[in-house]
Amino acid sequence: MTAEPIRTTPSPSPDRCVEVIAPCRLHFGLLSFGRPSGRQFGGAGVMVDQPAVHLRVSAADEFQATGPRAGRARGFARRWTEHVGLPREPACRIEILSMAPEHAGLGAGTQLALSVAAGLNAWCGRPQPTPEELALSVGRGQRSAVGTYGFAAGGLIVESGKLPSEPISPLECRLPLPEAWRFLLIQPPAAAGLSGSAEQTAFDRLPPVPEEVTRQLQDELHLRMLPAVREADFARFSDSVYRYGRLAGLCFAAVQGGPYNGPRLSGIVDLIRALGVTGVGQSSWGPTLFALLLGEQEAQKLVANLAEQLAREEVQLTITRPNNRGAEIVVSR
Repeated sequence: MTAEPIRTTPSPSPDRCVEVIAPCRLHFGLLSFGRPSGRQFGGAGVMVDQPAVHLRVSAADEFQATGPRAGRARGFARRWTEHVGLPREPACRIEILSMAPEHAGLGAGTQLALSVAAGLNAWCGRPQPTPEELALSVGRGQRSAVGTYGFAAGGLIVESGKLPSEPISPLECRLPLPEAWRFLLIQPPAAAGLSGSAEQTAFDRLPPVPEEVTRQLQDELHLRMLPAVREADFARFSDSVYRYGRLAGLCFAAVQGGPYNGPRLSGIVDLIRALGVTGVGQSSWGPTLFALLLGEQEAQKLVANLAEQLAREEVQLTITRPNNRGAEIVVSR
């Protein structure tokens, strides 16, 4: 499946600026890692509207970056500048207006990186590249490419995993989710998920995913999860998301102690399922958990139940829609 170039939407304005609003991603789990040959990583996930990364690029005498994670934005801008062959960063100001929490399983770092690259491309009048090229310009997509393709188009993303000769995993499938469905994000006051060198150390410790487990995960995707989305079968999709996430999570048991990252997250998953919600999972390393609901009313009901059950804990509950559009890039002139 070929990924399309990212859309840029022009909008008239007296002051020239570029705004980028990028969704975050929920990662359902990887297909494989650790084997000496064949495709590595791969997997599935979905893009959600909230929390979002929102930044603005506007005129300045020299390059500036302000707002939360401004230092990271400067680093991504520097890398983009070197990649496209410019002698220095463009004279502009990148203002980060909102930023999703990092190292929480939401892929916020990738969305910030891609937003910076897409914003600078639009600011400089350069055509928006393919998702693969955009990710390479800021050094993202080395393992999972769900967030890369999701930035471009939203929806449910399945990517194949990468061969040693491939810089980024190919996109296998992208499907929109029904607009009425909702995800409830459950974010307990837990330790941050792994990233960077700590994540690489964890992968080095983990045993390879057996080929039979990879086949089971692929069957779950292709025989159950994707057909359920195509048929808008909520119950079947919920069952499949839970089964896929639990099986994929068990591949990380040597590091996180089970299919979920620690006993507290495992307990919350059990609680949500005891309340009658089937589609529950952990995004990436966590600590963000998610629950799939049929609509807004069901989501509000679960929020009320969890707020009562988890009243003594500082758990953040966020209802969000699936994002089927990808990032919005608005150029004002």
